Amino acid sequence: MISALRRSPLRVLEMGRERCRVGPWRGDTTIGYLSPLTQLSPHAIRQAVTVLAGEGYRGVITGAVGADDRRVFTDAGFAVRERLHLLRHPLDTIPEAEPARIRRAGRRHRGDVLELDRLAFDSFWHLDQMGLDEARQATPISRFRVAIDDTAPVGYTVAGRAGTLSYLQRLAVHPTAQGRGLGRSLTVDALQWARRRRCLSMMVNTQDANLGALHLYESLGFLRQTQGLFVLEQIFG
Repeated sequence: MISALRRSPLRVLEMGRERCRVGPWRGDTTIGYLSPLTQLSPHAIRQAVTVLAGEGYRGVITGAVGADDRRVFTDAGFAVRERLHLLRHPLDTIPEAEPARIRRAGRRHRGDVLELDRLAFDSFWHLDQMGLDEARQATPISRFRVAIDDTAPVGYTVAGRAGTLSYLQRLAVHPTAQGRGLGRSLTVDALQWARRRRCLSMMVNTQDANLGALHLYESLGFLRQTQGLFVLEQIFG
């Protein structure tokens, strides 16, 4: 039996003991989103896809998954859309960064944050308000910070903590402010927060093609992991 929990447009599907989050892909009402909350079987994935197809979506894109989940999704008819590097930073030593005006983000900053996110990433990776909320809710504790130039945000981070692990969920810098060290300052700010929270390491992922972000993270001491992550898709028809 399939049941839907929580609010639309993002909601949780339960298929027995197997659970996943579904809804539209980052505001695109033609593409569905499917993210595992438990280990999923190919049968459960097909059930979830059937639900999304019945709601009129023309295809489904997954959240970032590891190699084991990739094989299960492939068995259910998905193909790899994007490969992501996965990196880890041990928090015993944290690098320095130039001072920056980094503040707690408030409701008033959301519009500016979403606009700079749109300018910083290609269209496939843009966050809408729902995507930003999901990034902030992905861990039990999260932190949303903005770098301010004059009065407007020119960069932001979302970081989270779950137990002794922390995550850099999102980092974006406005194109006109890039090259000034803001990405480094925002990342170091997140690392320092995670260490104060007694985390042992911070994880981050970035696309294969985003060489600038990869260079930034490795220059700060993030270590590339052997196995990366994958975003998969299934297009109907």
